[in-house]
Amino acid sequence: MASEIENAKAQMRKGILELCVLSLLSRGDAYANDLINQLKEAKMIVVEGTLYPLLTRQKNAGLLSYRWEESPQGPPRKYYSLTEEGRKYLNELMSSWDELVEMVDSIRRPCANSNNL
Repeated sequence: MASEIENAKAQMRKGILELCVLSLLSRGDAYANDLINQLKEAKMIVVEGTLYPLLTRQKNAGLLSYRWEESPQGPPRKYYSLTEEGRKYLNELMSSWDELVEMVDSIRRPCANSNNL
C-alpha cells in the first residue's frame, strides 16, 4: 500500500509541475538549477530528467524564451523567462487550478448530516 500511495503522490506532483514551473518563472527569470532548488524548497522533488523535457516543451509551445548568461563558475547558463503567451497560459492554468481545488474541497468536505468522512 505504501508504494501505491507514493506512486499516487508522484503522479499528482507531475500533474501540477507545469503550473509550478510557470509560477516560479512569473516571479523572474531562472535557470534550471534555480528552478530545481526552488521546487525542492517547496517539497516538490524534481530531477533534471523531468524538468528539462518540460522546459523544452514549454519553450517549443511559445510559453518560454531563454537567453545564455556567463556564469561566475562553470559554463554559461540558460536563463528561462515567461513570454506574454506564457503569462496568459499561466493565468488560465491558475483559474483552472482554483476551480479544481474548489471542486475537490467540496467533495472532501463532509455533508452537514453525514459522519462518513
